[in-house]
Formats: sequence, structure tokens, C-alpha cells
Amino acid sequence: MTSVTSSAGQGVVYVEHLEGVEPAHLSGFFEGWRHPPSPATHLRLLRGCDHVVLALDVSSAQVVGFVTALSDGVLSAYLPLLEVLPEYRGRGIGSALVRRVLQRLEGLYMVAVTCDAELQSFYARFGLGPAVGASRRDHARQSGT
Repeated sequence: MTSVTSSAGQGVVYVEHLEGVEPAHLSGFFEGWRHPPSPATHLRLLRGCDHVVLALDVSSAQVVGFVTALSDGVLSAYLPLLEVLPEYRGRGIGSALVRRVLQRLEGLYMVAVTCDAELQSFYARFGLGPAVGASRRDHARQSGT
């Protein structure tokens, strides 16, 4: 476990486990999604990932950011989700989460992320560049139910 103090003075701790995390700690994520997953579904999806890094507010134990990775552990990995609560953005938490998950995936041939064009420059800071790909997003299934 690593702790840092954010630029606003609030303590944030980074953990790579889900011990003690309950749905009540996961509110406020998936901003702008048409059909966001419930906090209980959010916890289920975190449990289903190969790698998870959480940013926790020390004062409240609230999860304020997270990143997930799915990997075969041999050649490749995919980063499906990175989120930081709106009131915690701009403090370097998203960057810290990506750095930590990429450290876990070091040595793999390929790490991929699918993101909107305006986020490509963010991921470029970590050595991830644009790539040709294809995906499907079925918004009716966005809630995970």
C-alpha cells in the first residue's frame, strides 16, 4: 500500500486489493453513462478483473478512483476502465493509477486501451499510442445487468 497527499491536502492511499471494499464505497462513478452500473455491480466487475488499483480517500475510506486490467499474463493486457470522481480530478490520481497498473503489466508484449480521441494524449504520456481497432458498445447493456 502506498499513500500520498494530493495537491489539495487530502490524503489518498493506493491499494491493489479489494479487502474491505463494499458497494457503499463505490458511489459516484460512471458519470455521464446512460445506464451506469450500480455500486454492487461495480464491485462485481472489480472482482472479475485480473488487476485492480484503487485510490482511497484516507479520511473516509471512499474509493475516489480506480483502474482495471484484464490480462492473459503472458503477452497481452487490456485496460477497460479508469475513473476518478469529479471532485478528485486534476490532482494526479488518474496518472498515479495508470502508472501503478502498468507497473503490474510490465514485460508484456502488448497493453491496449480503447478510449475517446480526446483522451489519447493522456495515455500517450505512458507510452500508449493510437492503434487501429474495433469495438462494440451496446448501451442497453451498460449497467451490467
